[in-house]
Amino acid sequence: MYFVDYQDNWQDAVIALWQECELTRPWNDPIADILRKQSDQLGKFVLLIDGANLVASMMIGYDGHRGSVNYLAVLPNYQNQGIGRKMMTYCETYLSQLGCPKINICVRDSNVKVLEFYQVLGYQQDPVVILGKRLIADD
Repeated sequence: MYFVDYQDNWQDAVIALWQECELTRPWNDPIADILRKQSDQLGKFVLLIDGANLVASMMIGYDGHRGSVNYLAVLPNYQNQGIGRKMMTYCETYLSQLGCPKINICVRDSNVKVLEFYQVLGYQQDPVVILGKRLIADD
């Protein structure tokens, strides 16, 4: 298995992965999210490939102080094999090299399995509230 930076030829496979991992929502256009990520200068959009097959994806962001992880997805038949940990190690190494002191990750509170995954990796819930305001409707 090896990491590659996202290229457009992977778009359909990435969206299928996100759908299989239940990361897409009707109000978020995954194609628009991919296009917006491609214009991010400090971030990274990486894929993990096994042979010729997409196994995992992850978007990494950095605002100068905090790093972020979005769309971390691992194909279900590859889960529980250390791939999520491998993805997060890649992310932490990348952000550390940029001088990033902290990573914030948003997880839906109903996604207990993923919350437990991050807790095993040393992440903990911060005493903050995430506020959101939609600026662009993805419909």
